[in-house]
Amino acid sequence: MSNSSSQRTRIVIIGAGFGGLQAAQSLSGADAEVLLIDRHAHHTFIPLLYQVATAQVEPTQVVYPVRTLLRGSPNVRFLMSEVHRVDFHSQIIETDHSLVSYDYLLLATGGKTTFQGVAGAARYGLPLRSIDDAIAIRNHIITRLEQATGEGNFQERQRLLTFTIVGGGATGVELAGALLEWMRGAMGRDYPELRHLPARIILLQSGDQLLPDLPKKLGKYTAKKLRRLGVEVYLQTKVERVSETGIMLSEGRFIEAGTVIWTAGQGATYPQSREAVATASKGKVCVNSSLQLLEYPNVYAIGDVAYILQNRKPLIGVAPEALQAGVQVAKNLRRQLQGKSPKPFRYFNKGRLAIIGCYTGVGYIAGVAFTGVVAWLMWLGVHFVYLPGFRNRLLLLLSWVQGYLFADRPVRLILPATQPMTKGELSISLASEQPDSGNDSV
Repeated sequence: MSNSSSQRTRIVIIGAGFGGLQAAQSLSGADAEVLLIDRHAHHTFIPLLYQVATAQVEPTQVVYPVRTLLRGSPNVRFLMSEVHRVDFHSQIIETDHSLVSYDYLLLATGGKTTFQGVAGAARYGLPLRSIDDAIAIRNHIITRLEQATGEGNFQERQRLLTFTIVGGGATGVELAGALLEWMRGAMGRDYPELRHLPARIILLQSGDQLLPDLPKKLGKYTAKKLRRLGVEVYLQTKVERVSETGIMLSEGRFIEAGTVIWTAGQGATYPQSREAVATASKGKVCVNSSLQLLEYPNVYAIGDVAYILQNRKPLIGVAPEALQAGVQVAKNLRRQLQGKSPKPFRYFNKGRLAIIGCYTGVGYIAGVAFTGVVAWLMWLGVHFVYLPGFRNRLLLLLSWVQGYLFADRPVRLILPATQPMTKGELSISLASEQPDSGNDSV
């Protein structure tokens, strides 16, 4: 797949997450051939993965075909393939079955879970970065409930019903609240044998507040609300080791737990390159104000893979940042196609929302902090609007009605784990998992 087949300028985008997909859509009609590459043929709406993990929505409700999203963009093509490495000097991308040349490149390969060197965390901790992760967590939780039902030893049964979440950001908080709703509602009806021994939900945060990207008073409100609901919240608590039977804390205390979900720690992921590029915190690629790599002006990077400074502080890597960056990259590429210089990127923060559970949420918009049912409803509305696909939105609404009005969990199935296809079965997948701002809310 060389550029000799076409005289048009070729723009290649690696990663079909929020930023990469937005850039591809924004380049529709540009005087260039645009190629979007990802190892999955679907786009994952990562902010709702925790609801898949807690049996509230179907996995198919939070994914959408990339090709469907690119309909009406005749100059944009999609390639489902795994990218092995990039040669920035020769402007060649090596995939699992071909070489792809480019004139301009956008890296939107997203982030990955990092276990921060904690012993046993990678083996026994369950990450939540992809649809497969969410299904695996749901399978694990239901399996633990089934095991507890048949367990005669009281102490072991309590361990099986102890769910520990490491990380007090948006994903950890939302997961804790949703898991609590599940255990208080549908679990009691499905497992009457466990009613006398309620599930124990523990949320561990190494910092001094939950939701550290929001004002401190909202973090305090969130911790207070979760504790009142029954979640055990521990602040300034670090994990020393994770084992098959539980978690050892740095203070020397051991918590017996049958489930450890790891939502703390995130690093950048991108294809190997023959040339070194400048990186910063969490392995992110350094870019200038116009989102171009410092060493290569024809290469851009956005989302969780990019270290973007604004007002001398790095952006935190949520979905709105990736979406706005995707639009700006598309504008800059159009300018470069016309022989003009790219313009700086300025992220406009529309505010942040997080859902706690039990009809409660927190929000911070235009300098105003608010809590309660209003924030909860706003969170639902924003995510409903941003979810791609009319059918997905309709089914999501029905799932929410069943879950919130009837305290039920409609998707309580143990599904077989997704098995990767062999190369002969067309196993073509990208080196990064679903990219761009996964663990935080829109």
